[in-house]
Amino acid sequence: MTAVLGPLATYAEPHAYDLCDVHSERLSAPRGWDVLRLAPDPRAGGPTTDDLLALADAVREAARPLPVSAAPRAPESGREVARKGHLRMLTTD
Repeated sequence: MTAVLGPLATYAEPHAYDLCDVHSERLSAPRGWDVLRLAPDPRAGGPTTDDLLALADAVREAARPLPVSAAPRAPESGREVARKGHLRMLTTD
C-alpha cells in the first residue's frame, strides 16, 4: 500500500484528506506502507486567470439588480389557518 501526500485537492474526493503543512510533515503511514511525497508546483501558488475571472463574474452577478418579475410580490389574499415560526398556511376563499 502507498500513502500519497501532495498539493491540496481541487475537487472533493471521498478517499482524500487535506492536511496543513505541519500535519503533513508529521504524517506517518502504517508499518509496511510506502509514503510518496509530491512536491507542490511553485507556479501554482496563486490564483489563475480563470479563478479571477470567475470571481469577477460572481461579483457582477451578485451586484446586478433583480428584474421586476423577480421582485418579491405582495401576499395573495387568503385566510391564515396555521402558523409555525415564520411559516404560514393560507387558504383561498
